[in-house]
Parts: sequence; structure tokens; C-alpha cells
Amino acid sequence: MDPIQAMRIFTRVVEAGTFTRAADSLGLPKATVTKQIQALEARLRVKLLNRTTRRVTVTADGAAYYERTLRLLTDFDDIEASMGQARSSPRGRLRVDVGTSIARMLLIPNLPAFHERYPDIQLDLGVSDRIVDMISDNVDCVIRGGNLIEQSLVARRIGNLEFITVASPDYLRRHGTPGHPLEIEREHNTVMYFGAHNGRHYPLEFHQGDEVIEIPGPYKVSVNESAAYLEAVLGGLGIGQITSYQAEPFLAEGRLQRLLPEWGHPLLPVYVVYPPNRHLSAKVRAFVDWAAELFAARPLLQGQSLPAGLGTVGGQAA
Repeated sequence: MDPIQAMRIFTRVVEAGTFTRAADSLGLPKATVTKQIQALEARLRVKLLNRTTRRVTVTADGAAYYERTLRLLTDFDDIEASMGQARSSPRGRLRVDVGTSIARMLLIPNLPAFHERYPDIQLDLGVSDRIVDMISDNVDCVIRGGNLIEQSLVARRIGNLEFITVASPDYLRRHGTPGHPLEIEREHNTVMYFGAHNGRHYPLEFHQGDEVIEIPGPYKVSVNESAAYLEAVLGGLGIGQITSYQAEPFLAEGRLQRLLPEWGHPLLPVYVVYPPNRHLSAKVRAFVDWAAELFAARPLLQGQSLPAGLGTVGGQAA
């Protein structure tokens, strides 16, 4: 039995919570994972895991073994990553999770350049707006906007997103152009966004000096995915708020028009986040640095405002 492989399998079972999920994430048959754990327990002469029909939990001995094993594996990976070849040519399978809009508009179009730079990295890209459990889902890193909640994770801030208020020309022809946020609540429809993880509806926000106005509707459609949200606004279903990076090409083409530019919205920070036990991985470091470069090269992803007047209606240049 390879002791390093057995340790990796054991830590993955603990993190995944089931033999099936651990086997899937490792690309191994479930029977192999089960036999490895049984052999490990036999060699150590202790019971490491409690097994039920639905979930696996660690025993007291298993928890202690997990903590020490995790440190050892981290040191082992650090030794390998510190070698010159590993740094210059990181390799292996990398699981990344990212929101739909960032994936579609930024990451995927630039992946050929990433693979040209790192040909030996195999990328599994999860694309959704849901919040993943990085440990149980075996995700190496995620790119997400918003304030961080889980303080145990390592985060690097790579961008800031400006949100602007927009609508399609067709919608404005049918419903008119609002001159104040409160007119939206009284006289218009909005496109609303609700969280994929909690079902909460997020109102449109308008900030001007110390004044803050939140508009919770009315709406005829609400979605929980950013690409669908954009399509709903483009389709004339209501007024919405999207990032300036998303909006720029549609404003230039005339498919969207900007509303109420004198009312702002707080910048949304964007982070690339990864578990602390993976911070020394060469492949994770390579992806994090590459993603940071992508964001840094685009001013609209660093909080810079759109050019004055681009696609603006309501008394300003359109």
C-alpha cells in the first residue's frame, strides 16, 4: 500500500463525507477507495471512520489522524511545488468554480492563452451562480463577487465591479424613461435577481450622497443566474442593474440604454478564494496569478466608470 496515496484518499473521504463522492473526485472506483481505507485502518490498528448508509464521519482517532495527515500532505506538496520544474511547468487537474458572467465574458474567451502558458494543467471549470462548499465539493479555488463570509479561506482581491442601471430601447419606448428611482417603483417593471443559495430577492440600489433608495420591484420575472438576468433585460422585460463590464458592448451597439447615471451603486469586490491547505499548490498559484492579470488589464473590472454619456438617456447624450 502506498502510504501517501492512502493518506490522500483518507483526507478526501473525510472532506467529501461519503465514499462515493470521494471516489468521484479522485477518479477512482468506489471499491478501491473502500479497500484503501480498510487497509489503512488495519495497518494503524485503529478505527478512523464511522460508516452509515448515508454519510461517513470521523472517530476521535480519525480526527487526530486527519489533522496530522493534512499537515504532512501540505508539506509534501510544498516540497514538490518548490522544485524548479514544478514552478515553471505546473501540472495536474485543477477544479475551479466561477460565476456565469465572468466565465462567459472573460475566462472562457481567454482560456486558449492560459493553456498555451500552462499546457500541463487540466482545468475542470464549474460555471454557476450558486455558492459551492469548497471542501466537500473538492474545489481548488473560486472567483466570486461580494463580501467574504467564510473567514477560514484564503482570499485575494482581484477586482471591483461597478453596477449601472439599464433597460432595452424597446422597453423604454413602451414604458417611458424614469427621471428618478422612485418612478421605477411607481410606474415601471424591474427584472429581479434572487440568490441561488438562499432564495433572497435583491432590490435595485441607488446611492446619491447620503441618500440611499432600494427598489424591490414590481417585477414580472425574477431569475437566479446572471446570464439569464442579462437576457431578460435585453428582452425588454424590465429595468435592471448589471455590471458596466457586461453592459459596455450592448450600450455601444444600442441594445441597452443607461438610466439615472447620477445615481450610483456601491462597488462589488471580486475575490479569488481557495482553502488554506492548498495555498502552496503550483497549479493553484498559476491560475490565481493568471486570473488577477486578466482583471488588472481591464479598467472596468477595477471599478473604473464607463465613458461619460455612453448609451445614456434621460437628458444626456444617447
